[in-house]
Amino acid sequence: MTGWLQSEYQAVLFEEDNIPVGYALFRHEPEYVYLRQLFVAPERRRQGIARNALSWLWANAWQSAPRLRIDVLVGNAAGRGFWRSAGFTEYCITMEASAPMAR
Repeated sequence: MTGWLQSEYQAVLFEEDNIPVGYALFRHEPEYVYLRQLFVAPERRRQGIARNALSWLWANAWQSAPRLRIDVLVGNAAGRGFWRSAGFTEYCITMEASAPMAR
């Protein structure tokens, strides 16, 4: 986290009753904002915190951004479901392969 914050990333901490419940880590690009992480404490998930955080970020940190980009791991079904329900659609699929083992 320190490395990201020392570069072009910014973070916003979200609290309820002065208790941290989550954070967002993002950077501004010329054509969009890249949201690297939106984290909500596991015991606080499914309570609207992430949706409220997104609304706050659009209104306060990203008001001049035309769009937001994120990466979601293919195996993260819950995360993919959340982002779809928040209005996101797939933009591209990044694929990778491990190097073949030496013979």
